[in-house]
Amino acid sequence: MACLFMVAFLFVLLLLVLKKLLWRRGHKSLENLHVVVTGGSSGIGKSVAVEAARRGAHVTLVARDVERLEAAKVEVVRSCLHPERQKVQYVSLDVSDNYEAIERALLCAEDDVGPIYMLVNCAGTAVCGRLEDMTVADIKMLVSLNVLGTVYPTRAVVPLMKQRKSGCVVLVASEAAMLGVYGLGVYSGTKFAVRGLAEALHMEAKPYNVSVTLCLPPDTDTPGFAVEEQSKPIETKLISESGGLVAPEVVAKQMVSDALRGKFFSTVGSTGLMLRLVCAGMSPASSLAEAVMQVCFMGLLRIVSLGYLFYFKHIISKCMKNREKTKKLE
Repeated sequence: MACLFMVAFLFVLLLLVLKKLLWRRGHKSLENLHVVVTGGSSGIGKSVAVEAARRGAHVTLVARDVERLEAAKVEVVRSCLHPERQKVQYVSLDVSDNYEAIERALLCAEDDVGPIYMLVNCAGTAVCGRLEDMTVADIKMLVSLNVLGTVYPTRAVVPLMKQRKSGCVVLVASEAAMLGVYGLGVYSGTKFAVRGLAEALHMEAKPYNVSVTLCLPPDTDTPGFAVEEQSKPIETKLISESGGLVAPEVVAKQMVSDALRGKFFSTVGSTGLMLRLVCAGMSPASSLAEAVMQVCFMGLLRIVSLGYLFYFKHIISKCMKNREKTKKLE
C-alpha cells in the first residue's frame, strides 16, 4: 500500500510540473463585470463572492437567510477592489423552488447591476448516511437543492449569455461527483447529476462563447461541512480523512481562476487532479496539455485508484467487524 501511495505521489508531482510548463492561457479580468453567486451567504459561495469583489466585479449574493446575506454583503463590500464604484447586492431566494420567481429575480439583478457575466452555482448541502438510513424527506431535499437548485438558475441565465455571446457558468459539484463513497450515496448521486448537466451544457454553450466550469472541491472547512460531520458514519469519516480538509478561500480562488481561463474541471490538490484525470471519460479537455496528460496517465492512475479502493474496502470491512463484535458484547 505504501508503494502505491508513493507511486501516486510521484505521478501527481510529475503532472503538476507538466501543468505548469504547458499551461500558458492568461487570465481574463472580472473588473466591472457582474458575478452572481448562489449559496453566497456562507462557505464556498461567500468566499467566491469575496474573491470576485477583490478582482473588481459587481456581485449579487443569492441565498435564503436575509440575516446571513446582510453579514456576507458587509464582508464582500470590504473586499472590493474599487469600493467607490463596485456594486454589491443580495437577493433572498430559494433556488430550488418556483422557477418563475428565480427567473424574475435574476432578471431584476441584471437590471440593477448589469448583464450577468458569471453565474456560480454554490447552493447545495449534504446529508450523510447509508441509503436505508436516509429519510425520504432528506432524499427529496438533497435532490431538490443540489440538482434543481443548480438547474433552475442556470436555465434562467444561459439564454441571455448566449444572446450576448459572452458568459461563464460555474457548477459546484464535489469530488464525490467522480466516485461514489460509503455513506454519501444520495449526495454523490446528486453531484453525478450536476456533472452530467455540466458536460451537456458545455456542448450547448461553447458555440456561443459561453464557458462551463465544473468545480470538484474536496472536504472544505465550511459551516455546512461541520453539520455534515455530525451525521457521517465512521466509515465515511475514515475514508474522507485520506483527502484532508481545505479552506474555502483556497477552493474559491482556484475556481474563479479556472473559470476565467475557460477550464472545464476545477480541482484543488493532488487527489482532485488524480480524479480529474482517471475519471475524465468523455468529459471535454480544456487544452491540448490536459488531453495529453489524460491519455498518458489515465491507465497508470487507474492502478493507483485501485489501491485507494482496496484501502476503502479494508476500512469498511474492519468497521463492520467491529460493529458486529460490539453487538455480540451487548
